[in-house]
Amino acid sequence: MDPQHEQVLYRGLTEGNADAWRQVYDLYARPIWRVVARLMGADSADVADVVQEAFLAAAGSVRTFDPAKGSLWLWLCGIARRHVALHYRRLGQQSRRLEIIRKMQTTSVNGEIRNRSEQESPPEAALAASELATLVRTTLTELSDEHGALLTARYLDDVSVETIAGVEQSSVAAVRSRLARARQAFRDKFRRLCSGAEDEFLGGVP
Repeated sequence: MDPQHEQVLYRGLTEGNADAWRQVYDLYARPIWRVVARLMGADSADVADVVQEAFLAAAGSVRTFDPAKGSLWLWLCGIARRHVALHYRRLGQQSRRLEIIRKMQTTSVNGEIRNRSEQESPPEAALAASELATLVRTTLTELSDEHGALLTARYLDDVSVETIAGVEQSSVAAVRSRLARARQAFRDKFRRLCSGAEDEFLGGVP
């Protein structure tokens, strides 16, 4: 977006101008939807709810937007990513509650403790792949806005380093350097969530 147009929009937002909010929604609703869908999985039934939560949060915190710290797009992306992270935290709490209920529902059959849902468990490989995807998405949501946006563009959207440099009006060398720092931040965060396997996501791509 043209910086002058963004400045006009910013003034309208801070003044509570409804037309400014309509313009922001028209400009960014679809791109923010894509960001959330990439982080949660395009088939997630909760994407619409998280996008709605993100825009409501943006409307309630517009005065926290500082043009000197980045564009309106990066600000909205950061809010969306934080709401994806909140969603996963809620899911984690729900999973722990369900696990307690599952253990309480075990029944004794011929002297053995067996869970009724055992026969419905997914294959081990499919379960592992699903858990890895969830861990990768969770890790991405907890990185800084800059690192999260860079890694998403490079490794999920398969945008070339040269294209990223052109969009950001930066040099290829500078983008590669920032990507290296972003990958290290990802690894550090990922290792706190589990042990190894981060190369399933990064795949050694420069």
